[in-house]
Amino acid sequence: MKNGNRRNLLILSLILIVAMLGYGMIIPIFPFYIETMGASGSAFGLLIAIGALTELIFGPLWGSLSDRVGRKPVLMVGMFGSALALVLMGLSSRFWMLLASRALSGVLLAALSSPALAYVGDSSADKDRGGGIGLLGGASELGITVGPALGGLLASKSLSTPFYVAAGISGVTLLLIFFFLPESLPAEARDDKPSEKPLKGFSGFRDVVKGPVGALLLLLCLLSFALASFESVFGLYALKKFDYGPEQVGAILSVVGIVSVFGKTLLAGPATRRWGDSAVVKSSALAGVIGYLVLLLANTYPTILLATGFFILTKTLLRPALFALISKRASFGQGQAMGFSGAFTSLGRIGGALWAGSIFDLGVNYPYLSGAAIMGIGFLASLWVVKKEANLEMTVKN
Repeated sequence: MKNGNRRNLLILSLILIVAMLGYGMIIPIFPFYIETMGASGSAFGLLIAIGALTELIFGPLWGSLSDRVGRKPVLMVGMFGSALALVLMGLSSRFWMLLASRALSGVLLAALSSPALAYVGDSSADKDRGGGIGLLGGASELGITVGPALGGLLASKSLSTPFYVAAGISGVTLLLIFFFLPESLPAEARDDKPSEKPLKGFSGFRDVVKGPVGALLLLLCLLSFALASFESVFGLYALKKFDYGPEQVGAILSVVGIVSVFGKTLLAGPATRRWGDSAVVKSSALAGVIGYLVLLLANTYPTILLATGFFILTKTLLRPALFALISKRASFGQGQAMGFSGAFTSLGRIGGALWAGSIFDLGVNYPYLSGAAIMGIGFLASLWVVKKEANLEMTVKN
């Protein structure tokens, strides 16, 4: 990777740390915030789901727009809109107002993720793409990991304060983008191929599934579904099976954050350069199956910490490698490719969270058992899907 491109990706990573710091600050506040409005637990689920749903729908649209006008303008619109949505959340006095603001926030957060990932595609050689995507993922994880602690401190005086501070952080991030982040997509490279015409609406999802990256996107969705069995019910699992309190769960989640940042920023790049994206996807999927089984066997606090760290490490290497493969194979713009990647990831997470929550009531171990089984299916599918990608990479090299 050229020094100028590496510098630009480091600037973008810093921007994402600051942006996700603000986002991470408000997530722990939501349960207490809706309680003051008289809302229920189901309302909290709706609040989280509406953000994921709007990101799923609008990610490809923002990505397509960034293919036409450039990455920087879309990133700036997304950051400005996120600041506005945060202010509206802080001003909300009724649940419907908060829900509408959260929906707007999801729409505009999608304007950050898709162009940011496309920025890596613009700025990286094929062999460096997995590492670049991992770097951005690690930056986001760092911001989200640090944010909740700061949000909790600010909320001690007023529950609305974190929203206003987060909006101010978004404003600072907007200035960072404007002054320091150069455009990665030159004017002559914008939407200049017939194959890069935007894929719009729900028909776009159908068309992209039929295209060259369809199998990879479906694999990404399936594996995200499997991983959601850990992501969505871990707190309940620790409470019901081991009677852990907030301190133990918080410590385990800290391990999750630390390993995620370490894996994405320091290991994803060297692993994909040394063994290739295809090998990393297959080995990570297989390791994920083993990780779920190890989690089920762990029955002491130290072993749970170790098992969680191992499982999260497999997860952190999997998605950057899959995103990189999709980026290389896409026959349309990088913005659209990353937008659809984010959409299929969200689709898998939403479905997986609903599934894990429903079977948790039948048995505390069932989400992890089903997660291992679905991950195993994903591994077997990767042997076929990613084998095709490996052959494609060899053809390109020759």
